[in-house]
Amino acid sequence: QVQLVESGGGLVQPGGSLGLSCAASGSIARIYRMGWYCQAPGKQRELVATITNGGNTNYADSVKGRFTISRDNAKNTVYLQMNNLKPEDTAVYYCNVYATTHTMPWSDYWGQGTQVTVSS
Repeated sequence: QVQLVESGGGLVQPGGSLGLSCAASGSIARIYRMGWYCQAPGKQRELVATITNGGNTNYADSVKGRFTISRDNAKNTVYLQMNNLKPEDTAVYYCNVYATTHTMPWSDYWGQGTQVTVSS
């Protein structure tokens, strides 16, 4: 089994910054992609940003130029630096990894989410 532990959520004023982190643990053999998704009340879960094991990144149009995704492969950790935050960014942010373990084929794994609230 793969466990994802998220941290860094909280309350921030518009225009402020926040950093999220997600550490994966368990019998991980290989991680192909890590990323962040968000879900606001009454809305579908949406992609925020992803990064592959080769360092290729993908961002939602709404966060380009404001958010930066990065990872530390040795620590199986992914980060999301969120700058110039807007009230529209308020949501629960979920960490995602696509990985294999020593006993399972390629699968998606999800963190339990961390609340980000942008409000004055």
